[in-house]
Amino acid sequence: MIPTLRFQWVGGADQSLGLPTYETKGAAGADLRANLEQADRVAGHTVDPSTRILIPTGLRVEIPHGYEVQIRPRSGLAFKHGITLPNSPGTIDSDYRGPLGIIVMNAGTEPFQITHGMRIAQMVVAPVVQARFELADALDTTERGTAGFGSTGTH
Repeated sequence: MIPTLRFQWVGGADQSLGLPTYETKGAAGADLRANLEQADRVAGHTVDPSTRILIPTGLRVEIPHGYEVQIRPRSGLAFKHGITLPNSPGTIDSDYRGPLGIIVMNAGTEPFQITHGMRIAQMVVAPVVQARFELADALDTTERGTAGFGSTGTH
């Protein structure tokens, strides 16, 4: 079964930008666009190196129970300009109904201009499993045991 996400526009949003879209037939992520406030649409936003900014999408979403939306960087922006999402993947829970904003960070060396309508992130719809939690007197042993970071080697 394919889940259906329902969207609403935030007041003042540019509806001509449309809903998120899968850009290719096999895409896992649907692209989200910067839907800037009216006053910012011409100039956009400059993200200086080592800074971050919250970019509006102009959308609110209803995600079916049992699913989440993961927000991830776009690889082209990351490779070419160092534009990433510092909380990647960000999670949008099924019970959240507020505006969708994308935290964008410039990990590059040059200022980066975010323009109105620019594809700035991608969203992946994923199933969620909620676990039960219980306290145990002992845990099963494994071959790895308590060996931590880097303990499985470099190859």
